[in-house]
Amino acid sequence: MPNPDTYPEPSACPRLPGKVALVTGGAQGLGESICAHLAANGCGVTVVDLNGEGAQEVAEAIAGKYACEAIGAGCDITKETDVEATFAAVADKFGRLDICVSNAGILISGPVTEFDVAKWAKVVEVNLVGYMVIAKHAAKLMIQGNGGSIIQINSKSGKVGSNKNSAYAASKFGGIGLTQSLALELAEYNIRVNSICPGNLLDSPLWVDSLYEQYAKRWNKTVEEVRQMYVDKVPMKRGCTYADVCSMLLYLVADQSSYVTGQALNVDGGQTMH
Repeated sequence: MPNPDTYPEPSACPRLPGKVALVTGGAQGLGESICAHLAANGCGVTVVDLNGEGAQEVAEAIAGKYACEAIGAGCDITKETDVEATFAAVADKFGRLDICVSNAGILISGPVTEFDVAKWAKVVEVNLVGYMVIAKHAAKLMIQGNGGSIIQINSKSGKVGSNKNSAYAASKFGGIGLTQSLALELAEYNIRVNSICPGNLLDSPLWVDSLYEQYAKRWNKTVEEVRQMYVDKVPMKRGCTYADVCSMLLYLVADQSSYVTGQALNVDGGQTMH
């Protein structure tokens, strides 16, 4: 179900009037909030998710709140036929694409000595190969227009190794290399490509519904102790929020950042400083 608590109020001075955006992993969590922030700032939005019904529900929710054009699309980003069909729907509905946010991803952790190779490869397939497939088709549509902005939602784990989390970190390190390479390749078409590296989204469904309990069991701690442990790692002493990430994203897709490309920008309260 949509979570309107993460939706901002419509902007009195929208930063992106008339722009067209596509967001993967848009049916819940950070992706849903990104869709809402883009719609609040004047975008038409395509909500893409493996959960097609959820994507449609979010599209209807943001269309109702922001009086914008929004469509939902069920799509497996690792299947190019799915992705091709999704971008064809965008072209039919909107005629162009200005903003593409590659947010969909998965996390499976564990010690390398016990990590199932197929599961390890699946993380890389979704987080890295899926990003490439989405960026490929976004670029094709943007080249037909006047350029655009591609954003990958990366992680602080794309900058520093992550203990017993090798698949995720490897996929995110690779994502930054892909971002830099695409930025070089697509600059001539006025397409900018950047990554955002959030810190731990400690109030997100991933943490609240899964990670706290996993880590509490692994380390023989309470959920509250696990949360505090992660808060204490951050110089600013709080977790990252959806609004923190969306503020950076709105800057990167707006004209104010027209000279910014190939960057992986940290939004993590000072936890990672390179």
